[in-house]
Amino acid sequence: MCRRKVRGNVHKWPILYAILQIMNGQTRASLKPGMTVLIVLKQDQATGKLTKGIVKDILTKSPTHPHGIKVRLESGAVGRVKEIVS
Repeated sequence: MCRRKVRGNVHKWPILYAILQIMNGQTRASLKPGMTVLIVLKQDQATGKLTKGIVKDILTKSPTHPHGIKVRLESGAVGRVKEIVS
């Protein structure tokens, strides 16, 4: 018997899980330059402090990332997206 380690009820709600990935910045396809997002900077990872800004460049090349897609804001700040505001 194959036993997979599954976090939470992900296996019961695959569509809901996919929607949550899009909304929380884990999916590259959901981000476009010009969008307003909340990111966590590298130096703020311990505290979880969020920085709001407008996406200038998408730096992560893979389609998804468990910690959030890395972006550069118009201000020049670089961090991982934690939430898409608009």
